[in-house]
Amino acid sequence: MADGLLGLAVVASQLLLLSLGVNQGGRSPFTDLNGLAVALILLQGLPLTWRRRRPLAVFGVVPAANTAYYAIGFPPSQFDFGLPLATFTVAAECDRRTSLAALATVLGLLLVQWLAGVGPYWSAASWVLVLYLLFFFSAMWAWGRYVRIRRAYAAELAARAERAERDREREADRAVAAERARIARELHDVIAHHMSVMVIQAGAARRLLEADPDQARGALAAVEDAGRRGLEAVPGLLRALRTDGRPDGLAPQPTLAELDALVAQVAAAGLPVDLRIEGTPRPLPAAVDLSAYRVAQEALTNTLKHAGPARAELTVRYGADSLEITASDTGSGGAGTARNRNGTGHGLVGMRERVSLFGGDLEAGAGPDGGFRVAARFPLHGGPA
Repeated sequence: MADGLLGLAVVASQLLLLSLGVNQGGRSPFTDLNGLAVALILLQGLPLTWRRRRPLAVFGVVPAANTAYYAIGFPPSQFDFGLPLATFTVAAECDRRTSLAALATVLGLLLVQWLAGVGPYWSAASWVLVLYLLFFFSAMWAWGRYVRIRRAYAAELAARAERAERDREREADRAVAAERARIARELHDVIAHHMSVMVIQAGAARRLLEADPDQARGALAAVEDAGRRGLEAVPGLLRALRTDGRPDGLAPQPTLAELDALVAQVAAAGLPVDLRIEGTPRPLPAAVDLSAYRVAQEALTNTLKHAGPARAELTVRYGADSLEITASDTGSGGAGTARNRNGTGHGLVGMRERVSLFGGDLEAGAGPDGGFRVAARFPLHGGPA
C-alpha cells in the first residue's frame, strides 16, 4: 500500500510540474508532451508499487523508461524520482554485487547520455549538473546499503536474543531435570527407609505373635508409625514429580535437627543406635542439611536391612569448614548382601551422588573393628558444585 502511494505521488508530481511548465529554459528545444510522454512517466512511477517484491524487475523498467523519455526529447519536470528510488531499492533489497552492478548501470547511462548529447536535455547539461547527478545517485545507493546493513544487524540481534532465550529455556529444563532427579532420590530414600522398618517390624510381630503378644503389638505399632510417616512424606515428593505444570508445594523436608526422631524410629525397629554430636551445631545451608540427613537415614536403613543383630553408632561432627557424618555398625551381614555392602548398591550410589554434588567425598566399606562403616564429608565453604 505504501509503495503504491509512493509510485502515484511520483507520477502525480511529475505530471503536475510539467503541466505548470516547470522545466529547464524554454520549451522550444523539447518535444511537445503527448500520450507517449505520459506513458513513459507512468512507467517511471507506477512500477515502484512492486519495488520491494521485484526490485530487479522494477530497476529494469524504470531506467529504460527514463532513458527513452529524454532520448525522445520530452522536457524535464525536475522531479524524476523514479530512477533514484529504484536504485535505492536495489541497494536495500539485493546483495552487494547486484547492487553495485545496478549503480554502475545508472552512472553509465548518465555519462553515456551526456557524452553522446542524447536529446536536448543532455545536450545542454553542464558538467556541474552531471557531477551532481553522479553524486546524488551514489548517495541513494549508499543510503540503500546502509538500510540493508541496519536491517541485517537488527535481524542478527533478534536472532541472538531468540537463541539466548532458547538457551535459557534449555538451562531451565536442565535445572528442572536435575531437581526432579534429586526428588527421585528423596523418594527412594524415604520409601527404602520406611519400607525396611515396616518389613522388619512385621517379621518380628509375626514371630512374636504367639510367644509374646505384647511385644508383637509394639512391633505392629512401629509398622503403623513407619507407614504413617511414609505416607506423610511420599505424596509431596510425588506431586513434585508431576509433569502437568500445575503448582503444588512440597512437604517440609527433614534436617539434622530431626536425627533424634530418626534414631528412635530405627531403635524401635530393632537396631540400637548411639547418636553422638561433636562440635557446636550451627545453621547449615538447606541443601547440605537435607542431604546430610538423607545420608544418615540411608546408612542406618542399610544397617537395619543387612547387618543382622547389631548395634550402630551415628556421629555428626561439625568442623570449621566441613560437616562429617559417620555411621558404623557391629554386624556381619549375610553372603547375599555382599554386593549392597561393598559400595555398589543403589543406596550407596545415591549417597555418593548427594555428597559429590557439594564437592565432598564418601567412603563405604568394612570397619576397622568389623561391621560396616560409612563416612561422608560435606565442605561448608560454599553451595552445591
